[in-house]
Amino acid sequence: MSNATLSDKRPSSLKGATLPKWFAWAVAAGSIALGLGISAAAGLDSSIQWGLIASVLFVLGSYGISARVEGRRQAKDRTATSLIWVAFLLAVIPLASLVYETIKRGVKVLDGYFLSHSMGVVADTEPGGGIYHAILGTLEQVGIATVISVPIGVLTAIYLVEYGRGKLSKAITFFVDVMTGIPSIVAGLFILSLWIIILDMGYSGFAGSMALSILMLPVVVRSTEEMLKLVPNELREASLALGVPKWRTILKVVLPTSIGGITTGVMLAVARITGETAPLLLLVWVTNFINANPFKDPQGSLPVYIYLQFANSGGLGPAYDRAWAAALVLIAFIMILNLAARGIARWKAPKTGR
Repeated sequence: MSNATLSDKRPSSLKGATLPKWFAWAVAAGSIALGLGISAAAGLDSSIQWGLIASVLFVLGSYGISARVEGRRQAKDRTATSLIWVAFLLAVIPLASLVYETIKRGVKVLDGYFLSHSMGVVADTEPGGGIYHAILGTLEQVGIATVISVPIGVLTAIYLVEYGRGKLSKAITFFVDVMTGIPSIVAGLFILSLWIIILDMGYSGFAGSMALSILMLPVVVRSTEEMLKLVPNELREASLALGVPKWRTILKVVLPTSIGGITTGVMLAVARITGETAPLLLLVWVTNFINANPFKDPQGSLPVYIYLQFANSGGLGPAYDRAWAAALVLIAFIMILNLAARGIARWKAPKTGR
């Protein structure tokens, strides 16, 4: 028998032992069972504690078994994957728990009557009432803040990416970074001192919108700036080589290419301000009646409504149920905005292929 024939029958030495695909699931199940056992033996009642113990056991078990069977190099890769999955679960589980708890408690009073009526003359301790006035106020206040912030933010980002090269650009970037860290209460106090105290314009939804626009503006600038930077310079150079003016290149080439990311950034900024409470308490004030005019008199809003219902409920009664239902509506509103952003981004994204 030739040497070539013998070499063909020998197992390849380049391929080491590998663990089966179900290995990770088996280690996870074993870690959960062992974590529960350790928690029971130690008298730990918190699910968070046994979850952390199981996570540590999962990472250590994955590394130990993989290092023994597959080698240290493959074990390090599995450890990195395990850490990513643990971090993902640690982030998702609280979110899923929050959504589940909100849905479970919010559906008790969430119906057509609740969405189409205001509190009116209903006391906080009495059943009935709704959030129509709060929904209307939130839509108007967030809408006005978006109308103010988006044009300014997008134009500022265009200047920073396409034109800004000197000291002015550096100064704008510095102040945008500073505005990113401004607490919401500071923005509310600024508009309170300027609009209400100095100019004596009174409480209104528009005053709250101005404070919200201050919070929204740096997010719009930063997200739009990053999206514009992702547009390849070759597209700009090709357009300019054809003799197209720079402003038209930005309008017809740069913005359409990045419109998906810009829209997503705007929706993130809207979600950032939709749940703000402190500026609205200072500037919009409180009312249980419908006020469709955002430029005059106090106006309702969902965040303030939730806060007041929780504060006046003592953890029990109709006000407590209304607070959870309003929180569920607010979460649904933000989810609808994100879905709309994805739809617009997909619709406006540049077409690829032939």
